[in-house]
Amino acid sequence: MKVKAVRIFKLVALSLCLALRTFAPPAYAQGGSLAEAYKIISSKRFVDLTHSFSPLTPVWKGFGQATFSAAADPESGRPYTIAKDGFRACFYSMVGQYGTHIDPPAHFDPNGRTMDEIPVTQMILPLVVFDITPILKKEPDHALTVADILNWEKVHGRVPAGSFAALRTDMYRDWETNPRRFKRYPFPAWSLEAIKFLYERRGIIANGHESMDTDITSDMKSETWLLRHGHWQIEVMAHLDQVPATGALIVVSWPKPKHGLGFPARAFAILP
Repeated sequence: MKVKAVRIFKLVALSLCLALRTFAPPAYAQGGSLAEAYKIISSKRFVDLTHSFSPLTPVWKGFGQATFSAAADPESGRPYTIAKDGFRACFYSMVGQYGTHIDPPAHFDPNGRTMDEIPVTQMILPLVVFDITPILKKEPDHALTVADILNWEKVHGRVPAGSFAALRTDMYRDWETNPRRFKRYPFPAWSLEAIKFLYERRGIIANGHESMDTDITSDMKSETWLLRHGHWQIEVMAHLDQVPATGALIVVSWPKPKHGLGFPARAFAILP
């Protein structure tokens, strides 16, 4: 009887295990919960990759500076104040490509995806950083090449498919302290060959950089190619010098204007 009871117990236990595997939420069924994932993530260091922006922020001369003003009652024209109204608000007037911002495909492609059409699944990605600051000491306007990428891979391994590739140049340091230098031309950038290699041969999802443009060609070859091939990018990034070459995650978010062609974005890295 004792042996029979043990066999029955084992059968019941096995049935329960199968039932739990069948009806458990997917996160648990795959061996980990979102609570466990958050516990890991929240213990990591976060690095803000976004600049604050103001009416004095560097911007392409073709767009002009933003203006900030107090939001006002449309009937009286009187600005709202906490003293009189219990709240206050700000009215912002600026081009979408201002400060740290997203360029969606539709920025250059009449048939490309707009901001609201980019899936949220692309807003958290593995992050790889190409640091070309050592090269810039001898060649201050260097554009990342395919050879640079292959040399990087010899040290860090193959660029993972589905990742976000960022170009570190340390230009961000001039953003507030020396805006005239930040707006210099030429500047360190991406070569078209490197951009095509990363998207076509390595399968990255998006790219980003510290400058206001992707490259220094007269017809913006790199930027035009990537946007007209359905990709998106983040421009005017900051603090990439605080992020490792591999192992981090990037989280990027932006507002969702219908048919939006660009907007200030918030990006940050979660370090390994």
